[in-house]
Amino acid sequence: MFFAEGIEGLLTEEELRSMSGLDFIQGIIAGRLPMPPIGKALNYHLESAEPGRCVFRGTPTFAAMNPIGTIHGGWFGTLLDSCMACAVQTTLPMGVLYTTLEYKVNIIRPILPDTGDYLAIGDVDHAGRRTAVARGKLVSAETGKTFATGTTTCLIMGS
Repeated sequence: MFFAEGIEGLLTEEELRSMSGLDFIQGIIAGRLPMPPIGKALNYHLESAEPGRCVFRGTPTFAAMNPIGTIHGGWFGTLLDSCMACAVQTTLPMGVLYTTLEYKVNIIRPILPDTGDYLAIGDVDHAGRRTAVARGKLVSAETGKTFATGTTTCLIMGS
């Protein structure tokens, strides 16, 4: 077993393996499948998905601030991890799962409170049998200005 079982509000491994990665992601977007709890906690959600690409939209709140008055780097990292890893997930056939092996984030500029929505855009560069590589960027939904970039490597786990 790769994942925790029996947690209310989450799918079981068997349920996850019963659909393609793209079907799973699109089910979340359509509201047929549960939204990840981390999205509720950090105020972001899946906005769109297609094979090899995922876009999340989020608005940082006071809860995501660090003590110096900017949005904590963990918020950047969580959105980038989500968009990049879910982009990888959209490439997976039924019965195949993944997990993040590592990710790197480069914060280009700070996010200040009350500055609107941000988009986290993830694109797959390589989706192989054992690993996948993706890149992401976090941009202002209003201006398109980039606030952070990232890369990830994911482990692909067959049936």
